[in-house]
Amino acid sequence: MIFNIDLFMPYLSSLLLVIFVMISVAFLTLLERKVLGLIQIRKGPNKIGYFGLLQPFCDAIKLFTKEQILPIYSNSVIYYFSPIFSLFMSLFIWLCMPYLIKLYSFNLGVLFFFCCMSFGVYMVMLAGWSSNSLYALLGSLRAIAQTISYEVALVIMLLSVLFLISSLNLVYFEFYQKYIWFIILFYPIGMMWMISSLAETNRTPFDFAEGESELVSGFNVEYGAGGFALIFLAEYASILFMSMLFVLLFLGSDVISFFYFLKLNFIAFLFIWVRGAYPRYRYDKLMNMAWKSYLPSVLNFLFLFIGMNIFIF
Repeated sequence: MIFNIDLFMPYLSSLLLVIFVMISVAFLTLLERKVLGLIQIRKGPNKIGYFGLLQPFCDAIKLFTKEQILPIYSNSVIYYFSPIFSLFMSLFIWLCMPYLIKLYSFNLGVLFFFCCMSFGVYMVMLAGWSSNSLYALLGSLRAIAQTISYEVALVIMLLSVLFLISSLNLVYFEFYQKYIWFIILFYPIGMMWMISSLAETNRTPFDFAEGESELVSGFNVEYGAGGFALIFLAEYASILFMSMLFVLLFLGSDVISFFYFLKLNFIAFLFIWVRGAYPRYRYDKLMNMAWKSYLPSVLNFLFLFIGMNIFIF
């Protein structure tokens, strides 16, 4: 009987994780609409439920009960399944969150994160291409170039930190930040990671894949109803995950403490604050920043930390 429970527990924990991530995404959308409302001197959602708390659930019901329209010239199978796989990858990546009870806290969690992050590019590419719309195709091409460019910088930044902890297990970040946070030691890398996370998740001021003023909503322009809702959920699940990863890497990572989740909420709030405060960047400047500014800088930091590693050990 105990053996059967041990087999069952990972599946139960995964289900609970997915449920709580989806609820967190719902309330993150509400927080974003409220904060943007305050920034723009208006109220935001405040009608449904106390303080507008039920608004995200009403929006979800509305979107998932609407008719799903299939463009006549689209590649229907890929068009239909791209949002589903996009959400699946955004939720699947959460399995590398460091569980202290050893359900999924595997030793190659960093590699798992990179693999899942890379797969997300394909979903955006297929969603833009399969709808057979020029606006959607342009948005997906922008997203591919942007994501691949900043993935290179993200990988090197993470390698710099990994050289000092000498492990690919994310649990070790908790042990090494017991007395001092890595944001104090690696402040420039922490700031570059935060900005690269904005670019990686296609958020303002780097939301070129969804440039409403240029591409009429970008790669998801042909999606409505449930397909749009799934893309929306995938984007916000990625924002929450990148917030969690930033706290894990740079702000101390005692996952079982309330303070950890408070820090996670603050980083997610920064994503929203940046959206309300900054206009959209220019695309050529974004790519120049990735290849001519961030890449040389993080390579220099990588060589510095390799030298420190050799000198210390």
